[in-house]
Amino acid sequence: MQLILVRHALPERVHGADGGVADPVLTELGERQASRLVAAVGTDVAALYSSPMARARATAAPLAAALGVGPRIVEDLREYDADSPQYVPVHEMPVVDPAGWQRIVAGLLPEAVDVPAFTARVGAALEGIVTAHQGRETAVVVAHAGVVNCWLAHLLGIGRPLAFPLDYAGISRVLALRDGRRLVRTVNEIAHVADLLTPTAGTG
Repeated sequence: MQLILVRHALPERVHGADGGVADPVLTELGERQASRLVAAVGTDVAALYSSPMARARATAAPLAAALGVGPRIVEDLREYDADSPQYVPVHEMPVVDPAGWQRIVAGLLPEAVDVPAFTARVGAALEGIVTAHQGRETAVVVAHAGVVNCWLAHLLGIGRPLAFPLDYAGISRVLALRDGRRLVRTVNEIAHVADLLTPTAGTG
C-alpha cells in the first residue's frame, strides 16, 4: 500500500496560550496551501488520517471535503510540541528563537524531547495505519514535520531525527510492501505549493 504523508500547512503564531497549550489554526496563506492538496493527492484514496492538532485537522479539511469523508483522528500522530504554550512558525525561528533554529538546522529535536520514545510512538501509529490498508490502497496522513521526519529517518537509518527540511503542505510518499519492507519514494514534494511558501527569515 501507499502512505502519503503530508506536513500541515502554515499555522498562526501563538505567543503564549493562557493557562493551556498552543494549538493554532491555519493562517489565510495556510488555508490556500491546504486547498492545493486536493489536486496534488487526488481522490483515489482509501482513507484519510490526521493528527488531533488543529493545524493538521484544518489542513486535512479540503481533502476531506473532496473525498466526502471526515479524517480519522489518531492521537499518537500529535507533534512533539503538543504540550507547549507557544508555537513559532519555522520561517520565524531564526529571529524569534535562534537557539531552537540552530538545533533544527543541525537536524535535532529540542533537548527535552525523548527522541526514541517519540519515534516509537509515531512509528507504531503509522504502522497501525499500514496494517489497516493492504494491497494497492492509498492512505493519506496529515501530521507534522517532527512526526514525518522521525519516521522517515527511522526507515532510512538516519541518525538525525530532523533529517529533512519539510515545507508546509509538503508531501512524502512511502510504499509499504507485504514482506515488511518500507520504501521511501519521495520526500517533500512541493510543486503544488511552490508559489505559496514563505522564505525562511534571513534568507533573502
